[in-house]
Amino acid sequence: MSILVKITLTAALLISIVIPFGAFAIGEKTRGRYKAALGANLFMFFGTMVFAGVMMFNGTALAAETATEGAAVSAAGMGYLSAALSTGLSCLGGGIAVSAAASAALGAISEDSSILGKSLIFVGLAEGVCLYGLIISFMILGNL
Repeated sequence: MSILVKITLTAALLISIVIPFGAFAIGEKTRGRYKAALGANLFMFFGTMVFAGVMMFNGTALAAETATEGAAVSAAGMGYLSAALSTGLSCLGGGIAVSAAASAALGAISEDSSILGKSLIFVGLAEGVCLYGLIISFMILGNL
């Protein structure tokens, strides 16, 4: 990858971080402030991903690369992608589960403090989903 592409991708990443903070600071002091920041963050994130995909797959290939080397690089890339997806998606699901379980547990504990142990078990089970995804990604990376 050329130095110009690396500089451009780094600049796009930094802009995607800075602009949402600017949208948050400029936004109204109401709920619209958070919506503007979230909208800017989503737009810049997906814009950066599309830009990186275009720059990565622009059709140029090295002439010295043989078919077997290309297949090995492709297989390793798919392995890294699957490891990242298994970790990321399991943590996303675990975060959603913990948010639901923890808020319900706090509500139940505020009414009856004797169920603290039971509620902690449910929150721990929800966090276990993240660990399972991490273990699977280590298993995938171990086979590369």
